[in-house]
Amino acid sequence: MDALHRHHAVVEDRVRTNKAMGLHNLPAKSWTANRSWMLAANVAADLDAWLRFLALHDQDDLADAEPQTMRMRIYHQAGRLARHARVRHLRLDASWPWATPFTLAWNRLTSLPQTT
Repeated sequence: MDALHRHHAVVEDRVRTNKAMGLHNLPAKSWTANRSWMLAANVAADLDAWLRFLALHDQDDLADAEPQTMRMRIYHQAGRLARHARVRHLRLDASWPWATPFTLAWNRLTSLPQTT
């Protein structure tokens, strides 16, 4: 019984995350516009889940963080991505408190093998 309730709590947590990603309020009265909005919100929630799974799984403060915390620490990072000689360079502000987890996630994601 306890395992069943734990699994349900995980599902409810994902529902809360999806609502925070944009499914709380639908923007339009038209079905077509709301359907597109729901698709975009679900893609954002999936990308957030994959980022946590692939790059932030061992970061205790970010692996299970709320979407608002992820926005503040990871997604709203001011930086510059430059390409030179077919190499990407990411320039971040060194004084930013979450530069290390962001750089760790960036390195992990860019080192993944490309799909063919």
